[in-house]
Amino acid sequence: MSALGGRPWILIVAGLYLAATLAIGFWALRRTRSAADFFVAGRGVGVVAAGLATMSAAFSGFVFLGGPGLTYRLGLAALMINVPVSFTGALLAWVIGKRLRLLAEVREVFTVPDAFRVRFGSRAASGLAATAVLVGSVGYLAAQILALGVLGENLFGTRELLGAWSLPVVMAIGTVVVTSYCVAGGMVAGVYTDVFQGAVMVGAATAVFVQCLRVGGGLGEMTRAIAASPRFGAGFLDPLGGAGAAAAFGFFFVFGIGVLGQPHMVHKFLMLRDPERLRYLPLVLGVAQSLCLLIWLGIGLAVPALVARGAMPPLGQPDDAAPAFLLGFAPQWLAGVVFAGALAAIMSTASSLLNLGAAALVRDVPRACGRRIGDELGAGRLATVGLAIVAAAVAWGYGDLIALLGTFAFGTFAAALGPALAIGLNWRRVTGRAAAASVAVGLFANLGLELLQRWRPAALPALRPGVPASAVALAASFVTLFVVTALDRRAVELPADVAAVLEV
Repeated sequence: MSALGGRPWILIVAGLYLAATLAIGFWALRRTRSAADFFVAGRGVGVVAAGLATMSAAFSGFVFLGGPGLTYRLGLAALMINVPVSFTGALLAWVIGKRLRLLAEVREVFTVPDAFRVRFGSRAASGLAATAVLVGSVGYLAAQILALGVLGENLFGTRELLGAWSLPVVMAIGTVVVTSYCVAGGMVAGVYTDVFQGAVMVGAATAVFVQCLRVGGGLGEMTRAIAASPRFGAGFLDPLGGAGAAAAFGFFFVFGIGVLGQPHMVHKFLMLRDPERLRYLPLVLGVAQSLCLLIWLGIGLAVPALVARGAMPPLGQPDDAAPAFLLGFAPQWLAGVVFAGALAAIMSTASSLLNLGAAALVRDVPRACGRRIGDELGAGRLATVGLAIVAAAVAWGYGDLIALLGTFAFGTFAAALGPALAIGLNWRRVTGRAAAASVAVGLFANLGLELLQRWRPAALPALRPGVPASAVALAASFVTLFVVTALDRRAVELPADVAAVLEV
């Protein structure tokens, strides 16, 4: 892609966004006085802010950049990842949200591993959950930093100026910006940055969808052009055609049920000011997610339609779909808003992951080992800096593994944390031993299968073609939870306050 130095409105809008993000961080510094402020925003967040923050933390740059590219390659089968959005908001609120928030009313619960410790009374379960959060957070954060560097290169045209140093320099600058407001304001900065970023993302996605309809002539015209094209054909519009049924339903399973184990989403429930307002969260979250995904659908159809008509040359790289459309068929101001929205998506996810990883390091792992850190606020800030440096190094060292890092991280969270949280908060029969076994199997199965699929020796058999490793690991984690629970005949003794929460 060409540099954007000659497109002043894109640079102006992106610069204003970065300035606003830093301003929120410095404002949050004055409101961050305790560990509760740093890790759960002082439990003072309203339901609309929580809904927008949950959406923006979940939707990384993959929605703005990778989503349309994936659709260009696979066809509408890629949208199977999005279908669960129709019910995941309600699933999160009804299956996990209420009891998780009530646990925080009766005990000190700042993090998901805290919830494991309180619910299961098991240091092993809590420590394994913290390990999963740490591993997944570093992977997710590395993917975001690398995406931030690639986007920044194109946004500011640094490749011509810096050559081979362009990517590491832009990644370093992006890491410093994200880390600065996270260190200053912790989750206070993170959640209100997420709210601002969520609003930008929703507005940008809606505006681009309208532009896609205008340029493409409407959904009917775009689908007819795609179906008539020899390059794409009617198979492009088949919801299972491009990826195959195994992959499509595997992604549906992971992104639908696995959402229950995503700590950067679940963590927002712990920030709610009033647990009674939780019943409105599915509406806020569902509407925000649906509007944001319009950019995936719009560009995902518009670009193949334009290529089919000869109005746009075929893409050399599918991930160029969104930038090519914005630079060639959208007004400068809209392209600037969308690039700012992509930065918003990437940086909001990165900020949430930095806070979660820092909490795992300074709270959850030490407590699982029977220790406590005296100054958790100061230690949390130092841990945030350290995690950012490690993740940036991973991003630079494994720059060709964005997709692997992203899918591995989501799969890690889903397989390791989802079953124990979803079942354990609704069935008191689940023991700490069962929860620990489920987390361990999900964590190591996902890691092992992902590595085998990528670097499988010729002598080893492969998974059935198209089956996501994370789907297999998630299923294995569920099976482990139920089997160990059935075999464990010990009576489950819960403290009275925790038992009361499970009976709500």
